[in-house]
Amino acid sequence: MPAPTDLTLVIANKRYSSWSLRPWLALRAAGATFDEVLVPLRTEETKQALLAHGPTGKAPVLKQVDLTVWDSLAICEYVAELFPQAQLWPADTKARAIARSVAAEMHSGFMDLRRNLFFDLGHVHDMPERVEAAAGDIARIQALWADCRVRFGAGGPFLFGHFTIADAMYAPVCVRLRGWKGIALTPEANAYIDAIFALPAMREWVTAAAEEPWVIDYLNI
Repeated sequence: MPAPTDLTLVIANKRYSSWSLRPWLALRAAGATFDEVLVPLRTEETKQALLAHGPTGKAPVLKQVDLTVWDSLAICEYVAELFPQAQLWPADTKARAIARSVAAEMHSGFMDLRRNLFFDLGHVHDMPERVEAAAGDIARIQALWADCRVRFGAGGPFLFGHFTIADAMYAPVCVRLRGWKGIALTPEANAYIDAIFALPAMREWVTAAAEEPWVIDYLNI
């Protein structure tokens, strides 16, 4: 049975917070029971509300009794240790090393993608100039996905067969690639994105995002 049950994940808006989605999916994949605290972004109270939960004043934050873990990838790593039966990293040593490499690449890279194709589950944008500015990152992401699928993914629809932290890290990228018109994707990339969106947890997140009352105009910030 999944344990422990004393976890609280502090997140930001489900419509806009790509970093919150990552550990949320990892916790769901682990079968963890956890409380959820949502702090809306871009309000006068946001910074102080988040500082009440973690030292950086950013989301997400995972809390467990007297422990606070911040940063999406660090939270995912901790969840993997709490729930080893979920196999949130591949069992094979070499596959696990590659999975950590591609997760770290997402964590620290793809800045053109982030700057231009912001995460927004509530709207599909049509701005060809932004898509073009992110073209290099989009090409690299598709190549990375294809390599992982060929080398490690034959046992299932995800990058390493079954769902891992690597998939949690790239799930928001799937949202970005589906949220902007004019992005040419390979059939293999589209199939992978379909698999991410078909996850019950992902469907739950998307549904909740659609019900949120907050709207942020990132194009005019």
